[in-house]
Amino acid sequence: MTSADPLASQDRPNTARIDSAQRRFYLIGGGIASLATAAFLCRDADVPGVNITIIEALDTLGGSLDADGSAQRGYIMRGGRMFESRYVCTYDLFSSIPTLDGNKTVTREIFDWNETLQTASKSRFVRDGHRVDAPGFALTRSHVLGLAQLALETEHQLGRSRIADHFDAEFFRSNFWLMWCTTFAFQPWHSAVEFKRYLLRFAHMVPGFNQLRGIMRTTYNQYDSMVRPLQKWLSERGVQFEINTRVIDLTFVDENGLSRAQALQLERDGHAETLMLGKDDCVIVTLGSMTEGTTQGAMDRAAQFNGKPSAGAWNLWETIATGRPEFGNPHAFAGHVEQSRWLSFTTTLYSAEFFRAVRDFTGNVPGEGGLMTFVQSSWLISIVLPHQPHFIGQPDDVNVFWGYGLSIDEPGDFIKKPMHACTGREIMTELLGHLGMPIAARSILKDAICIPCLMPYITSQFMPREKGDRPEVVPEGTANLAFVGQFCELPDDVVFTVEYSIRSAQTAVYTLLGLPLEPPSVYKGQYNPRVLYQALHTL
Repeated sequence: MTSADPLASQDRPNTARIDSAQRRFYLIGGGIASLATAAFLCRDADVPGVNITIIEALDTLGGSLDADGSAQRGYIMRGGRMFESRYVCTYDLFSSIPTLDGNKTVTREIFDWNETLQTASKSRFVRDGHRVDAPGFALTRSHVLGLAQLALETEHQLGRSRIADHFDAEFFRSNFWLMWCTTFAFQPWHSAVEFKRYLLRFAHMVPGFNQLRGIMRTTYNQYDSMVRPLQKWLSERGVQFEINTRVIDLTFVDENGLSRAQALQLERDGHAETLMLGKDDCVIVTLGSMTEGTTQGAMDRAAQFNGKPSAGAWNLWETIATGRPEFGNPHAFAGHVEQSRWLSFTTTLYSAEFFRAVRDFTGNVPGEGGLMTFVQSSWLISIVLPHQPHFIGQPDDVNVFWGYGLSIDEPGDFIKKPMHACTGREIMTELLGHLGMPIAARSILKDAICIPCLMPYITSQFMPREKGDRPEVVPEGTANLAFVGQFCELPDDVVFTVEYSIRSAQTAVYTLLGLPLEPPSVYKGQYNPRVLYQALHTL
C-alpha cells in the first residue's frame, strides 16, 4: 500500500482482508513497534482488539518513547526522536489515530505544528563562547570523495567495517562530522553500513543540515503526542495490555517442515507461568532494546552503570536464537556496552532565567533552534530547548529541556570528572560554564532538578554487523512468528528512528497474514538528480 498524501486517511476496503476472528496475537514488548503492530492488525487485517495481547515487562508502555515525571519531582525522558517529511510509514499509521482531544489526526497535528514552528537553527554550534550560525562542513576534496565512495560500496563489501576504517583522523574533526555525530549519535567505531544507509536515506536534507532545516517535531514529547493517543485508540478497540510481565522464553515445535511457536514462558510477580498457543495463534517479538539497563541519577546522585538485566529483552533474544541462526546474532549488538552507551539528562527549571539567556544567546525561541552542540566540550554536550510546555499538564511557570553527551568517559572542562560519574548538579554546572553563565549558576541551580540517565545500549543498533546478524522480519522456516523493532532487517531504511520500528510492524502484519498490501516504499532521494546535485554541491 502506498499513499502520495501522508495526511490522507488510510482506511482500507474489506476486499483484501482475511478472517482473523479466531486467531490470537501475542505481541512481546510494549514499545512503539508493538503498539504499531496492534494498530495495523486492527486497521488492516480486521483482527478484533480483544484477540491482541501486548506483553510488557515494565509498568508502562512506550518503550524508548517514554516520558514521565511532574513539576514537583522533575520531568524525565530518555531521548527525543526527530522526524522528517519522508517518514511515510509513521504518517500512514498516525493518519488513522486521533489526537487525545480528538480534534484531528496525529499526522495532521504534526504537519500543522511544524508549519507553524519550523526548525531553523541560528546556533547549531557554540565555539569559543560564541554561537555559530550555519557552520560550513569544512570537508576536504578527499573527504567528499570518500563519502561518495562509501555510498557506492555494497553492504556486502563493507561487511563489519567501521566508519573509522574509511576516513582519516582529520575527517572526524570536521564540522560535517561534528554535526553528523551529534544529530544522529554516530561514533567512529560504529558500522560503516549504517553510516552509508544514513548518507543515502537523508541525502535530501544535506543542503539544510547545518541549520537542521527539515527536521520535524511533535507538539509535546513523543510519549504524550504519539504513544498516549495510540494506546487510547487500541484500548478503545479492546486490545489487552499485560504489564509487569516478562517473556523469558518461547518453545517451538516442528510441523510440516516449519517451526511453530507453541508456548510462551512468562514470569509474573516472581512466578513462572506457561501460556500455550492455539494452532493458528501468532507471536510477534520486539527484539533487543536500546534502553534496557537504563539507570537514573538525581540532582545530587550520579546514575550508576547497570549491566544487562538477567531477564530482559536481550536475554530473551539470546535464548531463542541459541541454535537458530535464522533468528540473528544478538551479541553483535549487545556485547559492546562500552561502545554503545551514552548519557542524557532532563532538566526541570522553576525560573525563566536560563531559557531567557539561551534565547538571547542563540537568537532562537524555544522549539525553533533544535540541537545546539558545544563543540569544544570534552563531553561533546548537546542540548535542545523545546517549545513549552513539553509535557501535557506542565505548569506555565515551569520549563523543561533535554541534553546528552557522547564522550561520557572524559573529564569535564569545569567539573573534572567523567560525565557518567556526575550528578545532575555537576552536569548543569558544566553546561552553564560552556554557556558563559557561571555567575548565574547559583540562582539557576537553586531550584533546578536535573536527572541524568545512563543507557548502556542506546546505540547498540549502530554496532558493526554483517548479513544475518539482524534476522528477517518473518524468519524463513517459521509458521507463526515475526520480529519487529530496531534489530530486524529492513533493506534501505535506517535504524534509531521511529519510522524503522513502524515499518517493521507494517511489514510483519502484511507478511505474516499474507495480506495483498505493502508498506509505502522507502524514499530514495539519491536517485533524484536534483537531490543528488544539491547534496554534492553542499558538501
